[in-house]
Amino acid sequence: MEILEILLLSVGLAADAFAVSVCKGLSVIQMKPKHALICGIYFGSFQAFMPLIGYWIGKIATSLAASKFDDSIVGTVCAIIAFVLLAIIGGNMIKESLSKDEDEECSACFKAKTMIPMAIATSIDALAVGVALALDEAASGDINIFLTVTAIGVITCILSAIGVKIGNLFGKRFKKTAELAGGCILVLLAVKFLLEGLNVI
Repeated sequence: MEILEILLLSVGLAADAFAVSVCKGLSVIQMKPKHALICGIYFGSFQAFMPLIGYWIGKIATSLAASKFDDSIVGTVCAIIAFVLLAIIGGNMIKESLSKDEDEECSACFKAKTMIPMAIATSIDALAVGVALALDEAASGDINIFLTVTAIGVITCILSAIGVKIGNLFGKRFKKTAELAGGCILVLLAVKFLLEGLNVI
């Protein structure tokens, strides 16, 4: 995986956390730097940790499959599954961004009892992406997982902190745009993973 792909993946995954951070910023009457820092740390940490878990789950699954099937078959199947996972996640983000449903109100509470469930909820997709990365590695063989999860965590942390400020200043104006952009990035990466796994590019 090239640096640009890692950055795009990181931004795509950070979109949900950014959107929730915008909502959190909106809920605060008088924003303080600690609000941005809290969102950044919680969302960044979980977004980095979840893909790592997913990656190891994927590694175990691919090693079990490789012991029973031909490598070329495993590589092709892994590429297809990685494509499906990323396409579903990205498609769902696009669908949510285009939905006219009213957004849920965010709590103005920044304590652990509120932040941990939100951080888990925004990082579930990242767990599936971690599995997809392991499958892509089985298909094309060039994933630096530690660099990838570090980039995901740092970029999510920064964008979440910025999101709190944007939400406090401008409201929800950028929330849907962030979700749409993140979904499109993940769908494009899914297509690239598939084409690489099938040796088309």
